[in-house]
Amino acid sequence: MTHHNLTIEAFVKLGDFLRTFCEFITSDNNSEHLNHKWTARFKTEIEMAQHYNGWFSEKNCLHAFQEWGNLLTRENLEAWLRNYDITSNKEKVVALIMAGNIPLVGFHDLLCVLVTGNKALVKLSSNDQKLIPLIIDYLKSIEPHFEERVIFTKEKLEHYDAVIATGSNNTARYFEYYFGKKPHIIRKNRNSVAVLNGKESEKELTALGEDIFRYFGLGCRSVSKIFIPNDYNIDTFFKAMFPHNDIINHNKYANNYDYNKAVYLMSEFKILDNGFLILKEEKSYGSPIASLFYEHYNNSEELKAKLKLEEDNIQCIVSSGFIDNEISFGQTQKPSLSDYADRIDTVNFLLRTS
Repeated sequence: MTHHNLTIEAFVKLGDFLRTFCEFITSDNNSEHLNHKWTARFKTEIEMAQHYNGWFSEKNCLHAFQEWGNLLTRENLEAWLRNYDITSNKEKVVALIMAGNIPLVGFHDLLCVLVTGNKALVKLSSNDQKLIPLIIDYLKSIEPHFEERVIFTKEKLEHYDAVIATGSNNTARYFEYYFGKKPHIIRKNRNSVAVLNGKESEKELTALGEDIFRYFGLGCRSVSKIFIPNDYNIDTFFKAMFPHNDIINHNKYANNYDYNKAVYLMSEFKILDNGFLILKEEKSYGSPIASLFYEHYNNSEELKAKLKLEEDNIQCIVSSGFIDNEISFGQTQKPSLSDYADRIDTVNFLLRTS
C-alpha cells in the first residue's frame, strides 16, 4: 500500500473510532467501554482540556469529535480528494500555526497537509494543547509512519517550506512580517452572519441558536450578527432562542454576559436582553461573548451588495433563499471537507507549492 492509501486508511479508522467514542460517552450504559485504552484516554484528555481551557466544555469537545467522526469516512474522503491530483505533490514541510478558540479548530489544516503527502511542523495554541496531540497519538497507533509526518514544537519555527497560520488581525501583521517570504496562507478575523426576512419558522430560528451559541460563539463560523427587516418582531427571535437558555449556567459565559451587559448599560447603549443573550444594534460584525449584533435593512439587493463588499470579514451567511452558497439554519458548525476557511482551497495551495 502507498503512503497515501495508508494515510486514508488511518483517517477512516480514526473516524470510526470517534463516532463510536461519542456514542459510548453519550449512552447510559458505557462503563464496559470506558476500560478500553483509547476510550479511557480520550475521556481523560477531554477532562484535562476543560481544566486548561474553561471554554472547552465536554459538550463542545464531543460535538467536535462527532462532527469529525461523521466527516472521516472513506466515501467522504475519496469524494473530496477526487477533485485533486495528489500525485502532483512535491513533498514539503508545512509549518502550521494553529488557533485555539474552539476544539480541534486546526485539525482541517493538519488533515490537508497529511493527505497531500506532506509533513507538518505544528505550533499549537496555548488554548488547545491537548486534543490535537491526542488525535495524532491515535493515528500513530494505527499507522506508525505518522511518527515522522507530524512534529510538535514550542520553539522558533525553522526548516519549513510553507506556512499556514491562523490568528487575529493583529497577529496576521506579525505573521506577514515573519513568514511573508515563504508560500503562505495567513488567516485573519472573520465572523458569520444571518439574514432574516421575518418568515422563518420557530424551528428554523431555534436552529439558528445552534449557530449562535455552539462553542459559546467563539468560532469564525459562529453567527455574531443578524440582519433583520425594519418591521421585524424581535420577540419572535427571543422566543425561539429560549431552548438555549441553559448556556447561562456556564460560569465563563455568565461572567461575560454580566460584564458586557454592565458595560453597555454604563455606556448608555440601547440594548435588548432576554436573560442570557444581549442584542445591540451595531454596524460591525464581531460581537462580544453573550452578545449578538443586529442591523436593520430595507432592501434585499442593497444588503447583498453590502455583504459582497464586506465579504473579507465574513465566513458564513446563514439564510433561506437569500443568496447563493448560503448555509441553512443550524448548520454552520457542520462544515464539509471542502468548506475551506476564508474560502482558500488549502489542498490546492499545498499541491501547487513546491
